[in-house]
This record gives sequence, structure tokens and C-alpha cells, in this order.
Amino acid sequence: MPRLSLRHAVRAALAAAVPLALLGAVTGPAHAAPRAAWPEPVPVVPRIDTTDPVVFITIDDGWFHDPAAAKLLLDRRVPASLFLLPGAYSYDSGYFRDLLAGGPSRVENHTVNHPDLTALDAAGQTAEFCGARDRHLAQFGDGPRLIRPPYGVYDATTRTAARACGAKALVTWTYDLTTWGQWSPPTPTLKAGDIILLHFNETLEDDLTRALAAAEAAGLRPAPLRDYVPE
Repeated sequence: MPRLSLRHAVRAALAAAVPLALLGAVTGPAHAAPRAAWPEPVPVVPRIDTTDPVVFITIDDGWFHDPAAAKLLLDRRVPASLFLLPGAYSYDSGYFRDLLAGGPSRVENHTVNHPDLTALDAAGQTAEFCGARDRHLAQFGDGPRLIRPPYGVYDATTRTAARACGAKALVTWTYDLTTWGQWSPPTPTLKAGDIILLHFNETLEDDLTRALAAAEAAGLRPAPLRDYVPE
């Protein structure tokens, strides 16, 4: 083959190969789109690390609507965190509306159905948290930012599901001062940052009175828990 013809043949081969190489570089092999990362787990808060002379009053469930307990909360201006179940206010939301409108209490998340969360998968736990969040927001106009897992039981999935539903922490407790039946737990010596658990039951007025007295004896005052939990 003459030298000129050979040169033309090489150029033609290169011209055909370069577009194919570029096409492969642009398109590349097919890859599945990366899955969205599951949210960062929220912290678990059994007490607040603070030097402020404060304690935190939290009240769970909401089934028993005692006017005397509500009056005590309002008269003493207690900034309680109310971890309510939607079913507990579905038949009498006015009780809690008055508490929220007349005092510094806030509604927080205690799930929809009060399940053992460790028996549920991620979808089930998310439904419990987001369902309660949406119902609280619709009923009271204030979306909860804290979650108390029923029975204080949780797993790794609980912490990520909580974040997915807008919570900034799982809150447990330092002391449970709820009276159940004839048994009342001993009154502890409270320290700054302690979280006290009570329940909306028949003894709430007495239990709250005892908790407030214990705080006063320790030189502490109730403070709004949500304000002390960082984002």
C-alpha cells in the first residue's frame, strides 16, 4: 500500500474509535441511584447536664383529666412537658387546650398507641411517631419536638425513626414519682437537671405537689424541658 494511503487508513480508524471512546466516557456503566441515608439518630436524654438550679416535670399519657391537677399546674405556672396520647385527648381536648393556653406547658410525643417500640420495624415506629406528631399539630397547633418511648423502651431504630419525624431527642426520666394503687415511690433528693416522670392519673395532684415540694427543698425550680434539649 502506498505510504499516503496507509496514513489515510490510520487516520480513518482513529476517527472512528475516538467518538466511541468518548461515548463510553460520557455514559459509563449503568449504576443504581444511591439510597437516601437514614437520619442521624437522636440522643437519649434521662437527665439534663446543667448547672442551672432547675428540674423538669413531665407528665405522660393523659387519660385522667383531673381539674385539681390542672389548677395546680396553672396556679404554680409549671412548665410541664405533656407526653400525650392522641386517644387521651380525643374525647376532651378542652382540658389540655386550657392547660396550654393558660400556662407554660407544652405537648410532646408519646406515640399513637403506646406500643413496645422494639416489637415494631422502622415503618411501624415511624408511623407511631409521625402519626402522633401530626395529630398533636392539628389539635393544638404546636408540633412536638421530644419523644418519650412507652415504658422507656427503645432500640437503635427508635432513635432514627424519631429523627425522621422531627424529634430532637428521646426523653426518658431520672425519677418516676407516680403513685400506682397504694404504692408511692420514695421521694428522692433532687439534683439540677433531673427529669421527673408523672402520669395523668387519679393521684396526679398529690404526686405533683410532692414533686414540687422536693424541688423546692433542693433549691430548684421547674423549667421547660424543650428549651434545654439542643437541636
